[in-house]
Amino acid sequence: MSEMTAQTPYEILGDEGIRALADAFYEAMDDLPQAAGVRAMHAANLDDIKRKLSAYLTGWMGGPPVYLAMKGTVCLTDPHAPYAIGPKERDQWLLCMDEALERIGASDELKAMLKEPMFRVADTVRNQDSSEPKPRDPNIIAVG
Repeated sequence: MSEMTAQTPYEILGDEGIRALADAFYEAMDDLPQAAGVRAMHAANLDDIKRKLSAYLTGWMGGPPVYLAMKGTVCLTDPHAPYAIGPKERDQWLLCMDEALERIGASDELKAMLKEPMFRVADTVRNQDSSEPKPRDPNIIAVG
């Protein structure tokens, strides 16, 4: 009786599959009206961020540490700090990732394997408890 060895998501998808996932993720962000809020946080041209996400996911999914080599760190909170990311934005990001996994034909097994870890990553980037705009102080004339 041979025992199955558990594969990492990287072993399942490979470099091409992860690139396809990153591309499908940002295509979903462009296509889904429900993701308009999180899409607005990105540049008009998504080529650079697609490369960064692909590099990050490669190492995160068990492949070579491409993002680390590129950036010198795998800290996700710093690059996201300028953006107001609450539960709504986190969930929009996760919606795009779910859609991207569908679009690349990911197996149910792979989707299940990634569900909790993807939530944890998205929630790590969240930097506020609410997605509501901050109330403005009527006594402040100029801001910034």
